[in-house]
Amino acid sequence: MKYSKQEVIQYVQEEDVKFIRLAFCDVFGKQKNISIMPEELPRAFEYGIAIDASAIDGFGDEAGSDLFLLPDPSTLAVLPWRPEHGRVIRLFCNIVYPNRSIFQCDTRSLLQKAIQDAKNAGVEFSFGAEMEFYLFQLDENSNPTQIPYDNAGYMDIAPDDKGENVRREICLTLEQMGIRPESSHHEDGPGQNEIDFRYSDPLSAADNAMTFQTVVKTVANRNGLYADFSPKPLSDKPGNGLHINISARKSDGEPILPFLIAGILDKISDITVFLNPCEKSYERFGKNKAPKYISWSEENRSQLIRVPAAIGEFRRAELRSPDPSANPYLAFSLLIYAGLYGIKKRLLPPDAVNINLFTVKPNVLANFKALPESLETAVYLMSESSFIKEILPRQIINIYSRNNINE
Repeated sequence: MKYSKQEVIQYVQEEDVKFIRLAFCDVFGKQKNISIMPEELPRAFEYGIAIDASAIDGFGDEAGSDLFLLPDPSTLAVLPWRPEHGRVIRLFCNIVYPNRSIFQCDTRSLLQKAIQDAKNAGVEFSFGAEMEFYLFQLDENSNPTQIPYDNAGYMDIAPDDKGENVRREICLTLEQMGIRPESSHHEDGPGQNEIDFRYSDPLSAADNAMTFQTVVKTVANRNGLYADFSPKPLSDKPGNGLHINISARKSDGEPILPFLIAGILDKISDITVFLNPCEKSYERFGKNKAPKYISWSEENRSQLIRVPAAIGEFRRAELRSPDPSANPYLAFSLLIYAGLYGIKKRLLPPDAVNINLFTVKPNVLANFKALPESLETAVYLMSESSFIKEILPRQIINIYSRNNINE
């Protein structure tokens, strides 16, 4: 349900809400929040709530540190793990300067602009995320270890799969927050899990991805576990992927999926640093179903992009290179613009590659262009890209161009 400002205020008054968390994220997608009391909510909607931007990486320094959070009433969600009496709700926010102009490093606003630019071009996008994570045991001081919660494998069942009840609790919690999980299962790695979402509009999908990580970490902690979304938690085991399902349709009904795929393939090297922003992101590529080469195919999971078996409105492209360390607002924005590039130019993808790129001989692989092999290479390709310079604010480009990108 999409709430209005007045409906949120009424909900707070009638449902015994005592705290409102105003949520946002930094440039790298790390979620932040500030809590306000119910009587401050009308002021938050009207004027915004001030924050010290100088304390947030990439948001500025002490010379110009005042920014304001403007809550989006449509994102109201109750936090089910907080008390029933004296409830806590969460609202995602946009970030603005004191004069109400958009803050350049607010990636949620950037995604809203990308959605509007697509709409102006007569194109509507939908996204669905498949996010993997590991569950690790905690030590006697409640600090994370690297001991997996179980030793189960792909789609194993209980009792080998010890994460079954944890995933169930996560899915039920997400449903209470208005998010619809589509499926869940144990992944390849020991203690590794995956929960998939039903596709939605890009902004809701990004908000849901942010909510998902919070819910998973909270539920894991309640069960005495640690949820790890890093790209490569265990050096000798499968990494965590963020598979992004993308579909697009034109208002005139013209089929445009091939153009979308071609645009993403054309710009993937330019945008990889934003999809894989950690050094360890690049240790995933080329093994355990994580692609290394720029190619596509129907159904084939060894390819960068695959088109899963589906018909009609469910037909989509699945991009398999990103990992959960990516900022979903930034990732979805760039994929929209890459897709629009292919659609506007009416690019056609190369021939589909219907072979397993994990098992073919090296002389065959020599015919394919590879993804960037390191974070350093990805940063260089991004910094040289005219496509990126046309789309992203200079501040974001500068932040991702630094050598101190944190894992």
